[in-house]
Amino acid sequence: MFKSNPYHNKTAQWVVYVLFFGALAFVPVLSDDAFMMNQFATYGVFGMLALSISLCWGFGGILNLGQGIAFGLGAYGMAMTMQMQSQDPETSPMPPFMLNNSVEQLPLMWEPFWHTGWGIFIALAVPTLFCVIFGTIMFRARVSGPFFAIMSLAMLSAWYTIILDSQPFTNGVNGISPPAPLSIGGFEIDPYSGFIYWMVLFLLAAMTLIIKLITTSKFGLIVQAVRADSERVRFLGYSVSYYETVIYAVSGFIAAIAGCCWVVAVQYVSPAQLDVSFSISMVIWAGIGGRMSLLGSIIGAFMIQGGQSYLGDEFLATWLLILGGFFIFVVRFLPKGLAGLLESGLGLLVAKPAAERESAPGPVAGAKVQG
Repeated sequence: MFKSNPYHNKTAQWVVYVLFFGALAFVPVLSDDAFMMNQFATYGVFGMLALSISLCWGFGGILNLGQGIAFGLGAYGMAMTMQMQSQDPETSPMPPFMLNNSVEQLPLMWEPFWHTGWGIFIALAVPTLFCVIFGTIMFRARVSGPFFAIMSLAMLSAWYTIILDSQPFTNGVNGISPPAPLSIGGFEIDPYSGFIYWMVLFLLAAMTLIIKLITTSKFGLIVQAVRADSERVRFLGYSVSYYETVIYAVSGFIAAIAGCCWVVAVQYVSPAQLDVSFSISMVIWAGIGGRMSLLGSIIGAFMIQGGQSYLGDEFLATWLLILGGFFIFVVRFLPKGLAGLLESGLGLLVAKPAAERESAPGPVAGAKVQG
């Protein structure tokens, strides 16, 4: 059927996407356990984060070790929105943790979160705007490769410290725990229902579709050319910093959506969401699954977080050693991740019959062909 490797066939790729998300859509049919629905929803959030890393690192060539910034800011914005839904402007205008920290008046930065629509908008806009500003500064200065990775890591540590030390306004290390689920238009999103799973799955599928369209467009081809040889692209007259900034900002926007979904699902956010180890974990998910494969990065997140959920308690700290060893193995022997292993396997399956056909003897000259 395929003359070349089916892994690169666009029709086959779209069929796999449909089958993959179609299979995930049947999960609530197979299990109606409330805890499982909530856990699978959080896996979907991790899948979105791995997807954002795949776009930024795999296709854009930008190793971002600070993706937790966009995720954490989005999560805090959603947590503040949900917290203010539980407050009353007249009788109880301030969250309890502010009263415990002797704050006498609601801070100005909390005021917009009285309105749910504005709160969600801010939760998505602020991280994206940060990525635009930070990316513009870095990429116009031609900061790339390991230097950008170090700068993003340093910026992540700075945001972590700011939120941790802003105890009266962010509740510090204790984080924000909204007392009630998110309510939109009078509809309350139960974090332990099938709806939260469907919502996260829909957003995951939508983000995958959007990124797939971006990467296969002319814009995406230029971005991949920048990844391969930025100087040559620059000599051709393209603004390399523009393409890098856009990809970095889109990646941050997806991470911000994941942060919002995280808080809706778990009703909690803390500085741990901006911890260095968590951001590095996102890179590991994409690296193991295949940073240049959208589905591969998502599956990598599912595998690692599923393994941590079910094996982490058994192996405790040893789990980190197992994960680290597995990542080293993949980087050393499978630079394209598990998706690369699949690509090679399909290539061999196609190449073997082709080689057999080429080696088969042709008809003998002068031989009479029987009818």
